[in-house]
Amino acid sequence: MDYSILFLVLFLVGFGLVILYSTSSYKASLLYNDTTYWVKKQALFAAMGICGMLFIATRDYHIWQKKWWFAWVIYGGVIGLLLLTFAIGAASHGSQRWISIGPFSLQPSELAKIGIILFLAAYISSKSREMRQWKKMVIPFLFAIPIIVIVGIENLSTCIILLAISFIMIFVATPFVVIGLIGVAGAGGLLLTQGYRMERITVWLDPAASEKGHQTIQGLYAIGSGGLFGKGLGQSMQKLGFLPEANNDMIFSVICEELGLFGALCVLALFFALIWRFMVIAVNAPDLYGSMIVVGVIAHIGIQVFINIAVATNTIPNTGIPLPFISYGGSSLVFMLLEMGLVLSVSRYINVKK
Repeated sequence: MDYSILFLVLFLVGFGLVILYSTSSYKASLLYNDTTYWVKKQALFAAMGICGMLFIATRDYHIWQKKWWFAWVIYGGVIGLLLLTFAIGAASHGSQRWISIGPFSLQPSELAKIGIILFLAAYISSKSREMRQWKKMVIPFLFAIPIIVIVGIENLSTCIILLAISFIMIFVATPFVVIGLIGVAGAGGLLLTQGYRMERITVWLDPAASEKGHQTIQGLYAIGSGGLFGKGLGQSMQKLGFLPEANNDMIFSVICEELGLFGALCVLALFFALIWRFMVIAVNAPDLYGSMIVVGVIAHIGIQVFINIAVATNTIPNTGIPLPFISYGGSSLVFMLLEMGLVLSVSRYINVKK
């Protein structure tokens, strides 16, 4: 398998645990009298995800394609879990996104990301000749729309990622501009369906003029105060109750404050190296199915990194998206590591000098 990807992923997970401890220790000591409360939970999820990643990596990825019913089971299961969330889901931050399973919580929208990648990869590869006609090319997008719309009701940020994954996978397989127009129209429609989403654009344009711009302002303070080399690991001031979601959506701001511009660029370099290796595997995959799986993962990781950092720097309106492998979030980390297992499985079958 591609051991450079394995190294990069494990390094990012380890780095994430270190940064998570730095960002969460103060709040955890106040709430739970345990500075390692969130780190221990994240480490458990990381261990589960790494085991799952290695298991999938050592399997032939074609097993997910040979059983024709598997893609449809994933499709139906994802929609079922998303609908179940509305019935028994637990609410947090004003949104109903989690299903409680004992001491753990499952976020079905995270499962939807890997589910839509596997479903579209199987569909596109099985209908590759038909996809040359633009009318046939629209069909897989129509299958993706129910998942995207259901997620978009409560979670616009994840909805945008699912839309981007679907668009990029279909566009790479059949480069028709009409898919892009459909994607833009869909995103615009979802944006206009809820008033609070338009309000975020107003806050983005002038965060200082709105009470809801507090998180953005504090995040920018953290980034600006870090300078070139930062204040030092663990020395952030904004994480001490000033910056909301410091251990999750805004963790990049704390990285900038503690490690400075140099540290932030190093983190970006790691993600760029990871995506570059994905591209090498996608181009040299032995078949369209393997290539489409990796393209879906590229879209997922790339868009999620971009949105998280763009929100932290106020480049785009605020929306809650974790930084891959680094932000706190058990479901996100586990399913992302499972995606890495799929990429590693595909990498075992390419024949190219690295």
